[in-house]
Amino acid sequence: MTEHAALVDGDPIPTERVNSFLKTPSGGAGNGATNHNEPAPARRQTEAPSAARQRRRWATQVVVTDELARRACTDRGLKVPEEVSPASVLAIAETDVADLGSIVAAALAHSPAARALLAALESEQTVPETAVRDYYDRNRDRFLTPDALRRGVDPFDEAAPGDTLPYDEVREGISRELHKAAARKAFFGWLDQARAAVTYAHGHEHPGDPSHPDHEHRH
Repeated sequence: MTEHAALVDGDPIPTERVNSFLKTPSGGAGNGATNHNEPAPARRQTEAPSAARQRRRWATQVVVTDELARRACTDRGLKVPEEVSPASVLAIAETDVADLGSIVAAALAHSPAARALLAALESEQTVPETAVRDYYDRNRDRFLTPDALRRGVDPFDEAAPGDTLPYDEVREGISRELHKAAARKAFFGWLDQARAAVTYAHGHEHPGDPSHPDHEHRH
C-alpha cells in the first residue's frame, strides 16, 4: 500500500492518518449516516469492497481538509489547536451533513483547525442591515407568533401586525444566521482553492472523481 494518501504542495500526508481517522466514530460514518447504535466492525462485516474503497476516499478528503486548515491557520497567525484523540471527536449533526455535505461536516467535527478557520472567517464577514431586514421581510413565515401558528395564519396574506414577531426582537438572531451562512460560503471557497495544491495517491481520489469506477457524487 502507498505510504502516503496525498501530497500537499509536495509534502506527504501519511496513509496512517487516514487509517487512524477511519477508526474514529466519525470515520466509521462514511458518506451518509452519522449516528449508529452498533459498533463499526459489526457494521462492516458485509461491506462491499467498492463501499470500503469509497469510505477510504471519503476519509482521505476529511484528513486532507484538516491538513489544509492547519496550514491556513498557520498562514493567518491563528493558534493551531492540538491534535484531538479519537475519543474526543465531536458528533456530526444530521443537519450539518445536509447543509455542508458529509466531507465538510466530518472535517469540522474532526478538525480543531477547520473549526478555528471557520470561526476566523465568520469574524470577517459583514452582513449589512439591509440584508437582515430583507431576510425578515421575505421569510415572515419563520417569525409568526405561537398563537398565529396555532390559528394557521398565512403570513403573506392575512397576518395582522400582532401575528408576527417584531423585527427588533428577531434581528440579532437573523444576523447571526446570515453571518454563519456567509462564513460557510467563504469556507467552501477557501477549500476549493486550497485543494488545487493536493495530489492524491491511487485509491485515495475524491469519491466523486469520475476517473475511477466507484465514483459517486454524494458528498
